[in-house]
Amino acid sequence: MNHEIHLDRRIDVSIHRQLGVRRREFMCGISSAALAAGCISWTDLLSVEASRLREQGAACILLWMKGGPSQFETFSPKPNHDNGGGTRAIDTAVPGIELSDNLPDTARIMRDICVIRSMNSKEGSHPRASFLLHTGYIPTPSLRHPAFGSIVANQIVSPTQDLPGFVRIGARGRGASGAGFLGVQFDPFVMQRADGKPKNTEVPTTTFRFRRRLNLLDELDTGVALPGLKKQSAVQRELYQRAANLVVSPDMTAFDIEQEPALVRLAYGDSEFGQGCLLARRLVEAGVTFVEVVHGNWDTHQENFSQTSALCSEFDGPYAQLLGDLKQRGMLERTLVIWMGEFGRTPRINPRSGRDHYPRAFSVALAGGGVRGGQVIGQTDAGGVEVTERPVTVPDLFQTFCRGLSIDADHENMSPIGRPIKIVEGGEVVEEVFG
Repeated sequence: MNHEIHLDRRIDVSIHRQLGVRRREFMCGISSAALAAGCISWTDLLSVEASRLREQGAACILLWMKGGPSQFETFSPKPNHDNGGGTRAIDTAVPGIELSDNLPDTARIMRDICVIRSMNSKEGSHPRASFLLHTGYIPTPSLRHPAFGSIVANQIVSPTQDLPGFVRIGARGRGASGAGFLGVQFDPFVMQRADGKPKNTEVPTTTFRFRRRLNLLDELDTGVALPGLKKQSAVQRELYQRAANLVVSPDMTAFDIEQEPALVRLAYGDSEFGQGCLLARRLVEAGVTFVEVVHGNWDTHQENFSQTSALCSEFDGPYAQLLGDLKQRGMLERTLVIWMGEFGRTPRINPRSGRDHYPRAFSVALAGGGVRGGQVIGQTDAGGVEVTERPVTVPDLFQTFCRGLSIDADHENMSPIGRPIKIVEGGEVVEEVFG
């Protein structure tokens, strides 16, 4: 027998915030009563919560460290071992937790960050590992799985918004994951840089004439589409319409970081990554659900220490500023911020003073989205060779992402051949993250 529960969407969430009750605790209270009474399933509850999050502007920002960042020079230093390579550890705002001395600004906001030091996978090739950490699936020749950003856009983006649901900033070259079998309508809106207006968004004529031309194009497409191409034609017309709505939308101002006060722009810095973080905050604030900011190249096979020091100096300040800015604006609780790359680097330093690919033990940092900051989950041995405590797999991580965004990880999307594919196959939520 199917049971339903109808929750009044007009519940004023601010009431329980004023009473000191967090959104996640409030939902848990509902779930305990409803599940106990047998009137709602966990899947139904997540659907209700996803609808509410859509209304409240839930979002995710992925800070993608392209090339695989060294855990030793970032979130998991080993200063008392030869494998540490001379990198010092510094205290953070949380007693007992240390980070690399490359991250002084991040150390000051450690109370908002949860570090997982026990990530592990078996994929040590850039293309395969990047695909895995973007989609949760190992690549196969027969099926192109969607990136998590496309999943989020598909699950919780409002269909009426003009802005794209998934924006990728700073992507260059091949290998970045797209919407896969979900369809091009959920592909990322790609911007090479954050310091300029998106390409091809200038309206070449008056808005009236522009709309009239689009209507004519729609009539032509509708009239000439062959019977076997009607579905593709409809998708194409929808993309044209969405693009048209975007370029004439007042929300396009969200892409203009020059509208930020000079002191705010200065706080984020003038690096491409810093500007990308500022744009990510503006887009999330305007209603974009998933923003990926790409930084790198972290592929430090040689001169690891000088390269990593420079790379850390580029992301440390903007990362801390982004989290602080989201928190100050009351947005961090509803915005999951993920810092990660495709794998870590080898404990042993190679003859070129570099570190090679190492998926057996690496780090991921999470903040916002209900994450309990000020903690470290998992550990590696003294030399950082093996995970010794609380191993976390990629499916575990994606289950955790879904929990942070109240997405049903067991939801099945249909592949082109009619095969149902779960958002996440296997794995378990790392409950300590929300602890």
